[in-house]
Amino acid sequence: MIPHFALRAVRSSVRCWRHGAVLKVTREASAVSGWRCFSARGRASGMEEILARVVVPLPSYETREKSPPPPESNSLDFMHFYRSLDEVDKVELLTKLSRDYGVDHKGASELAVKLLDTQLRDLATILQVEDRLRYSLTPRYKQLLCHISRVEGGVKFLVDLRADVLELITSKVSESPQIRELSSTLKSLLSEWFSVGLLRLERITWQSPCEILQKISQYEAVHPVRNWTDLKRRVGPYRRCYAFTHAAMPGEPLVVLHVALTEEISDNIQSIVREFATLDSEEDVNKINSAIFYSISSTQAGLQGVELGNYLIKKVVRELQSEFPHMAQFSSLSPIPGFSVWLQGVLNQYRKDNRGSDLLSEQEWREVEQATDSGAGSPAADALRKLISSGEWTRSDRLSSVLEPVLMRLCAWYLYGEKRRGYALNPVANFHLQNGATMWRLNWRADTSPRGVANSCGIMVNYRYFLSETSRNSALYLQNKVVAASEQVLGLVSQFQKNSKL
Repeated sequence: MIPHFALRAVRSSVRCWRHGAVLKVTREASAVSGWRCFSARGRASGMEEILARVVVPLPSYETREKSPPPPESNSLDFMHFYRSLDEVDKVELLTKLSRDYGVDHKGASELAVKLLDTQLRDLATILQVEDRLRYSLTPRYKQLLCHISRVEGGVKFLVDLRADVLELITSKVSESPQIRELSSTLKSLLSEWFSVGLLRLERITWQSPCEILQKISQYEAVHPVRNWTDLKRRVGPYRRCYAFTHAAMPGEPLVVLHVALTEEISDNIQSIVREFATLDSEEDVNKINSAIFYSISSTQAGLQGVELGNYLIKKVVRELQSEFPHMAQFSSLSPIPGFSVWLQGVLNQYRKDNRGSDLLSEQEWREVEQATDSGAGSPAADALRKLISSGEWTRSDRLSSVLEPVLMRLCAWYLYGEKRRGYALNPVANFHLQNGATMWRLNWRADTSPRGVANSCGIMVNYRYFLSETSRNSALYLQNKVVAASEQVLGLVSQFQKNSKL
């Protein structure tokens, strides 16, 4: 873009000295271009200068506990400098930090060789060399990260910094192994700082600070909050909302769990998030037999991989047992993100391979043909794909009844049988199964919202927490990859295996 002063120069001289004006604009454009190059060089040198100043050399092994800490201003200067950068410059700074201020690989290699040479020595010598090697594997920038955590707002800065690093990795802007190591180092530190013993469980109510309520609304990722009335209901009678907070991030919920208190285990989300009758009513303890975990949201992208949600559920269960000693049923009502995408992929592949008969029975294909007025073979398969993609089938009772047995057994297989490295492919299923829950019940037309239909054909699933079995289930899943499932789920899986061939 040509600066305003250059445009004014052109306008003032264009009548008499057209060529001179053009030359003037050219000179000024060159000056602007030169300024930009200088600015870019200035930013680069600024990065080098601040990194050289704030990332101090790793103290020697002998003086590691005696070195004085750097001034707090170093951490504050780095935080301010990083926040002032645009996205491109942030990538460059993180790349420089991870590449030039990481582990001293040469020194670590020499110590590794020394460790091999000491294997015949006494145990004390071996342990000391191992400790030296362990220390030498510390990245130089780890000291900076630790010092940043001690200044006001430092922990939140590091959480956001890791979010930026993860974005570089997932978007493949950078595939550098040093960037991955930086993410791993940050995750390790954050896991220590956010251990469950340092977290505080807070119940969120309508009397909670307005700022907290607003963040609860903004962070709700599963079932978006529509307005303040909706939010009031979600923290009101027959509802509970809990959050983990941390002293280093005051007023910032880290992970949020919404609970509905019901008589029976809920089989649809409409009765929970769209029911207005409970807004001003008093709770009747005799009507509260079940706790339904219908939404759990991690609010900080930088804490990805730091276990918080499973601990939150366990603490909330104990909290609810204390408040309602007679409560015996604990279950989620969970969405099934990814099912529709997986299903479309399966249908595309079957159409391509002309294997439609392996997915639906002949009778089911005939019913699809009749319900969609399509011909046999590819036309029926195309009609089915279009119906699932558009969600149009939800407006027809006939189509809904035709598709129910097909989609239910396919969904059961997706949750139970589709795996990644032996564990459930679906991330929500994997989360609850790791916690020791049982894949208990699939629910038809459980989420009829456009989002629910688009993501999972309106199906939701209950993962039930049988408290006496959760430890055993968790161990079986994590160690042997065994999925605990109810008779209903296993029956649907059996139907799939009988009617379909993947």
